[in-house]
Amino acid sequence: MAEDPARAVDTSRANPARIYDYLLGGAHNFEVDRAAGDQMLPTARQTARVNRGFLRRAVRFLAEQGVDQFLDLGSGIPTVGNVHEIARQANPAARVVYVDNEPVAVAYAQQLLADDPQTEMVDADVRDPESVWRSDAVRRLLDQDRPIGVLLAAVLHFVPDADDPAGIVAGYLERTVPGSFLALSHYTADAWQVDQQQNATRAGENYQRNTSTPVVTRSRAELAALVAGLELVPPGITWAQDWRPAADAEDPPATVHDIYALVARRP
Repeated sequence: MAEDPARAVDTSRANPARIYDYLLGGAHNFEVDRAAGDQMLPTARQTARVNRGFLRRAVRFLAEQGVDQFLDLGSGIPTVGNVHEIARQANPAARVVYVDNEPVAVAYAQQLLADDPQTEMVDADVRDPESVWRSDAVRRLLDQDRPIGVLLAAVLHFVPDADDPAGIVAGYLERTVPGSFLALSHYTADAWQVDQQQNATRAGENYQRNTSTPVVTRSRAELAALVAGLELVPPGITWAQDWRPAADAEDPPATVHDIYALVARRP
């Protein structure tokens, strides 16, 4: 029997991947993660689901463009309707490499994907593109001579400016061929009013007390700078629920104005 991944985890502090799992209704989280999730903004659960809906639609769109290999960065804990399941609805031969360094996410994904030769989890820090590209899984599963769908869904808002998020994006895209795509979503404060800002500040302070991972909101203009040189797919940078919405039972009606989404193509 495989070792319980929880044994290798410090359960005294919350983790973004496990909080996200909790907000989506998953079971791979601990009390500290649930407490941190409950202290977030009242819209946090809705925002998590809206982000998940964007990711599904983006993967479907990329598959429709002929992309059959995906690099899911900061993938978190795989849940029902994950990237390889969505991609294979369009192409059963689709290949996916997930990347994360949260122990529960890595251990659970490795168990889940153990018998799947077309999908693998890499234990790596997404802030180090070179180590990801050098990994055995990426070299085995992803053909860098063909287009790749690079996914950064709700990841970069955990990366401070000091860690050069623009350099991280470039570190992945510059190793792909023209015709590759980036799908990205990111937390923002652009639409917050004064009362929301005050509530968000309190929620952020509570979050920071429970986890060492920062949350950095970025504006629409800052996101545009992160993807400079890429071709934005219409409708461009928009609220996550508004990026090519579909009449889909998986995507319940929702309106949140705290997370942007975009898909861009490498020309």
